[in-house]
Amino acid sequence: MRKRITSFTSSKTILTDEQWLDLEQIAQVEITSENPEYQIEEALLLKGQLGWRAAQIGEQVLRIIFDQPQQLKKIRLCFIENQEERTQEFVLRWSADKGKTFQEIVRQQWNFNSNSIEEIEDYSVELANVTTLELVILPGKGYASLQRLRLA
Repeated sequence: MRKRITSFTSSKTILTDEQWLDLEQIAQVEITSENPEYQIEEALLLKGQLGWRAAQIGEQVLRIIFDQPQQLKKIRLCFIENQEERTQEFVLRWSADKGKTFQEIVRQQWNFNSNSIEEIEDYSVELANVTTLELVILPGKGYASLQRLRLA
């Protein structure tokens, strides 16, 4: 029998801040509401720490509109909820025609509770000519929030 011992390499790619897109330079954002203490820049910009929180209860829509069409290979979303137990759902969609039509990337639902206050989703994608990325958050009860959204 032939045998070889190799070192384990994780299949998860860890990206540095330099590898994520600098959305401040290449896009504008539209949101349906914003708590002044948790502004959207805190979730989208690489230096942000606090995350974003809606000012109104209910469904919220966040759109990233690129100045020039982008190629996306990785999308990371992080949600944190430590104020109340609730079910949350989100839909992530993209458009190549400036938001006239959208194609769904993923629809995800989970429960926040005392044992699970953080949800991190990493998606490997092959999207070309992305003009708009849309995130719809359905928070169940309470206020929608987003800790981080990163694109590469």
